[in-house]
Amino acid sequence: MTFTTCDLFDDDESLQTLSVQLQNLGGRTWFSGPIRTIRCDRDNALLKQTLNTPGEGAVLVVDGGGSLETALMGDMIGEAAVANGWSGVVIHGCIRDRVALAELDLGVKAIGSNPRKSSKHGNGEADVILSFGGVDFRPGAMLHSDEDGIVVEA
Repeated sequence: MTFTTCDLFDDDESLQTLSVQLQNLGGRTWFSGPIRTIRCDRDNALLKQTLNTPGEGAVLVVDGGGSLETALMGDMIGEAAVANGWSGVVIHGCIRDRVALAELDLGVKAIGSNPRKSSKHGNGEADVILSFGGVDFRPGAMLHSDEDGIVVEA
């Protein structure tokens, strides 16, 4: 590990800290990278499409509205993220296949899990500013995550 979020914040108190308590659900407990974003409501088609493109070490932040009703990502999408070079995925919502995701070399943070799959209509927005948990997630800003939480460039 090359950083801790606590040390990063101590060095730069202008960093934003996420107040939503997300669980570490991927095989990597720490990860960082430039932010890409998706806003979607119980529909993961855009998320799947995005993670099937080159990630180049980026972190995909997904605002699922905090919904616990359906999972936005499972093992097959997680495997695609690894194959395409994504560093991590932060989901303000749920995942599924948590045992399989925990085996992947991918940072995954989410509220929890639900076995119900989401719809696949393609509704949502990509590369927009997202705001939840006291943080503005701007595409291109750096995100750092570890066991203590998430910090983001202001």
